[in-house]
Amino acid sequence: ITTLSSKLTAENTRTDQSRLAFLTELCPNISVISEDDTYFQAAGNSKVHDTLQLKKEVGTVVDAIKKAGKPVDKKDLAKLTGFETDTFVAALASISKQLATLNGRWGLVKWPTVNPKNIRDKIYVILSENKKHMHFNEIAEAIKASDFKRKDVTTQAIHNELIKDKRFVLIGRGLYALKEWGYQKGTVADILSEVLRDAKAPRHRDEIVQRVLKSRFVKETTILLNLQSKPQFKRVAKATYELSE
Repeated sequence: ITTLSSKLTAENTRTDQSRLAFLTELCPNISVISEDDTYFQAAGNSKVHDTLQLKKEVGTVVDAIKKAGKPVDKKDLAKLTGFETDTFVAALASISKQLATLNGRWGLVKWPTVNPKNIRDKIYVILSENKKHMHFNEIAEAIKASDFKRKDVTTQAIHNELIKDKRFVLIGRGLYALKEWGYQKGTVADILSEVLRDAKAPRHRDEIVQRVLKSRFVKETTILLNLQSKPQFKRVAKATYELSE
């Protein structure tokens, strides 16, 4: 009803939508889905879809997204459901209160990637969409430029949430990435220990540096300084190190 009202009225206010919903109830050629806990108010051409059929088709869309297990754009959703057009499948998706959409993709309303409910979820969406690490200032600017309903956030609030949430890992000076990308929390010395522990044998410093750089965006000199100065590492040959333990 909201979408239909936007095409028929200039303002598309709640009053306009209510009036349109009332008129659809009176028209014998229109199938109506009344709003409840499962559906938003919706209407369709009764010559093409009766109310039961519309609900069944909405259910097909919901089931397809559940089976996909991740957000799906409307073109792929049309293929998954077998419906003729992506416009039609998006219209069906918009009727369900189980679904939400963000950045052109549909998913379950409980998924933060399509329905972020707090700053942490919005940070997660931004990093996921960017697909690489970002500075906390960049994340703040990206949220302000996004399509999120509430996007008036401060840089300090963003930084605080990045520190507190286990989904995010500090990998450089002000740079954060998603833990699910394979990054782990810890200092450069912690990563060095992990690298040498996994190696189970002494390793040349060049190999150690390259492995650490996969997890941290820091200068090579910082890695070498930790390797040479921390007591948990010892040199066993020229430019070759292992764990002291």
